[in-house]
Amino acid sequence: MGHARAKLLQMLAEKSFRLGSFKLSSGGTSDYYIDCRLTTLYAAGAVATGEAVLEEIRERGWQADAIGGLSMGADPIVVATSVISAQQGTPINGFLVRKAEKTHGTGQRVEGFREKGTHVVIVDDVCTTGASTIQAIEAAREFGFEVSGVLCLVERQEAGGRVNVEKAAVPAPFIALFTANDVRTEHVKHLPQVFAVSAKCDMCDRPAVTNVPGNRCEVHRPN
Repeated sequence: MGHARAKLLQMLAEKSFRLGSFKLSSGGTSDYYIDCRLTTLYAAGAVATGEAVLEEIRERGWQADAIGGLSMGADPIVVATSVISAQQGTPINGFLVRKAEKTHGTGQRVEGFREKGTHVVIVDDVCTTGASTIQAIEAAREFGFEVSGVLCLVERQEAGGRVNVEKAAVPAPFIALFTANDVRTEHVKHLPQVFAVSAKCDMCDRPAVTNVPGNRCEVHRPN
């Protein structure tokens, strides 16, 4: 694993991953939640994101005149990668896909880079069902882009997300930098001492993960 990718994994585990009980946008529930924006919008996290994504695009040999995705999960990834690419002398432009066309002005759905026929990479932060990634793929192709590859930062490996995105992306490949298990494993490695027996948080009913300064769950443990 390259330095930027390892750094990104560490930051996602530290800043973006939480254990607990959470309701997902898909309607299901989960014992963990990943908010990548806590990393991708953090200054050092943005740098690691841009470097890791750019490194992956180059290693895959994907043609990329631009990088884009559905707003707003993709927004910081797009900006970070575009900025890093320009700093390294091989600029990749950015575009953003609205969830719906504007009802005013030019009424366009694709914002930013808009050269039809060029090759682009579609990005997203977390893939669960894949719905937001698929919307971006379809909008990019409808506009006139050629999709070279599709990438997400974290794949949850549930709700059929991979199958859905792969089907929509064909013939472009779909890859994830990390799985949710990758991030969970890195997160757990750095937790405070875990109870040998089960206990509940002093502040709520969630399972305690530390006894310093008292029984605390993942949500209420000291930072």
